[in-house]
Amino acid sequence: MSKKNNRKDTSANNHRGRQSRKPSRAVEYQGKLSMTREGFAFLLVSTAEGEAPVEDIFIPARKLGGALHGDQVKVAVVPGKSRNGRKVDGEVTEVLERSARPYVGIIQVHDKQAFVITDSKNMPFDIQLVKEGLSGAKSGQKVAVLVSGWDRKNQLPIGKIVDVLGNPGENTTEMHAILAEFGLPYRFEKQVEEEAQALREEILPGEIKERMDFREVPTFTIDPSDAKDYDDALSFRRTGPSEALMEVGVHIADVSYYVDPGSLLDQAAYERGNSVYLVDRTIPMLPEKLSNKLCSLRPHEDKLCFSAVFRFDKDFKVVSRWFGRTVIRSSCRMSYEEAQAVLDKVPGVMTSSGPVPEPIRDGLLFIHALAHRLRKERFSKGAIAFERPEVKVQVDEKGVPVSIHVKEQLDSHWLIEEFMLLANREVTEFIQKKKDKGSGKVPAFVYRVHEAPAEDKMTAFRNFVHHFGYDMKQTKTARDYGRELNRLLEKTKEKPESSGIVIMALRSMARAHYSTDNVGHYGLAFDHYTHFTSPIRRYSDLMVHRLLLHYMNGGKSEPQADMEKRCIYISQREQLATEAERASIKYKMVEYMQDKVGQEFEGVITGLTDWGMYVELGQTQVEGMVALRDIQDDYYVFDKDSVSLTGTHNGTRFVLGQKVRIRVSRANLEQKQLDFILIQ
Repeated sequence: MSKKNNRKDTSANNHRGRQSRKPSRAVEYQGKLSMTREGFAFLLVSTAEGEAPVEDIFIPARKLGGALHGDQVKVAVVPGKSRNGRKVDGEVTEVLERSARPYVGIIQVHDKQAFVITDSKNMPFDIQLVKEGLSGAKSGQKVAVLVSGWDRKNQLPIGKIVDVLGNPGENTTEMHAILAEFGLPYRFEKQVEEEAQALREEILPGEIKERMDFREVPTFTIDPSDAKDYDDALSFRRTGPSEALMEVGVHIADVSYYVDPGSLLDQAAYERGNSVYLVDRTIPMLPEKLSNKLCSLRPHEDKLCFSAVFRFDKDFKVVSRWFGRTVIRSSCRMSYEEAQAVLDKVPGVMTSSGPVPEPIRDGLLFIHALAHRLRKERFSKGAIAFERPEVKVQVDEKGVPVSIHVKEQLDSHWLIEEFMLLANREVTEFIQKKKDKGSGKVPAFVYRVHEAPAEDKMTAFRNFVHHFGYDMKQTKTARDYGRELNRLLEKTKEKPESSGIVIMALRSMARAHYSTDNVGHYGLAFDHYTHFTSPIRRYSDLMVHRLLLHYMNGGKSEPQADMEKRCIYISQREQLATEAERASIKYKMVEYMQDKVGQEFEGVITGLTDWGMYVELGQTQVEGMVALRDIQDDYYVFDKDSVSLTGTHNGTRFVLGQKVRIRVSRANLEQKQLDFILIQ
């Protein structure tokens, strides 16, 4: 048996596997289990809509009954008692469903027995493998293993290998390990690839006749320099009497033309939910034949699109809008840096598709002025102006990180952003004016929603900034709160505490997600919003394209209940993708810092807890932790209201955004963790 088993508290687990009974007078809860490396867990309680939320329930190791992290379980709690100010411990009475998330670890084979040794913070045990569950893995390889049960005799989880990832330390192995950890596939089944390869490449003349033809209209794309999937393009021309109106087309790759509902391609795209962007690679939602070829709006090629076309008057107001299927031919592909050079009126800008044509240059300058108006109007209505810089980890051909830098935010970035926002908003408002013939109501639709912050979150944030000497006015509405928040962010922009205030403001906000219930998008200050502009990389947008076409053609409202289930699923997939992307960045940051152990750096405090402080380093934004146990000069107490640490004897205080100096003491690549020592 593996040495790691010595870590578990055997005495605390000698009742595991025994069928628990619900005690008399006990109240039973259902929810998902959150387990710690120490062996105890908490039940994240599920409550029905309208019910008061229940605090997470503590479950000691001896009362888990073989349940593990992520499992859906029933837990019994005897009400009315307390111990040390806490409810009596809960006890798992039934495992309803095992987690579908695999664990990643190293396989060890000893005397015909095999175990997977994981480094998960949520798994305190080795995982015992069934004889037929090795899938050809060799001892020492990194694998993904799915837990299927509990061995009562050995008091260990039982599992089966679902993927052999490769040799530990190899870049591809580690990137695939991150995807496996979050349950994200990184390859397509053979049948899916075959279905993609069978798609016709040439566009038939009959299909072009059915569409609005924009091939002669000046059209361009702007994307990152290393992008291959160009899923949106902009066009510009003057139109109307005496060409008094300016027309801007937002052209989106028509993925719905190629991917039929229920096809293998559609099922694979839905399973993924979205593309995943790791540090050194993209895991596409659709096979490369679609994402990088048929649906990529490459220059000098005819492409099928679904477009939103707007006409503006001389005051930059939208006077008409049109939605429909089009065919385009982009004449210029620019990177953000090249587009910025055009905006800066640099002469003779050369792109990968050739020199920038004069009509494109003129159109881009007009579109920039229009985007500025749209942006100004949006913020005047209370859109939140968060400015959190994005980090780019540069890797070599072997995936080794060679530099880390903050991406420069250019006007060309938010120029594209504003027109994507415009199209997403206008599509939604178009749907809002539709009435289902049967019910007379707005037909069921997929919205991108962002709820206003809860009152207690707003109050907590006001109290937090008060500790820095700032007073936020008590506002009547959440929208007024947004305007007040913008004023604060602008006021503190150049102050040392700015980063701390931005961090806490972001944490006070709800998470945007997909829903059939249109509650608006608080952060953008839109009453109606959806995602229409990236169907190559987001399944939500493919759903929106299909729904929009269906309703434009007079179709009846689709079933809302089924649509809502899909919204919940793709929101969950989006969150998993985000977590995987962050994990890949964290992994490469730790790898980058491995040869810098012992070196000193200036940093900013980005997080404070009762066990330590998180510090972000200068221009790289590499983050590590200073453990309180390693600060020897005093005993520090954490204040959650002011989010600060204060020494009980010397009175030294640490707050968010404060500059500190640290020394790198450890870089644990397997756990993606950096440890710092505070330099006094």
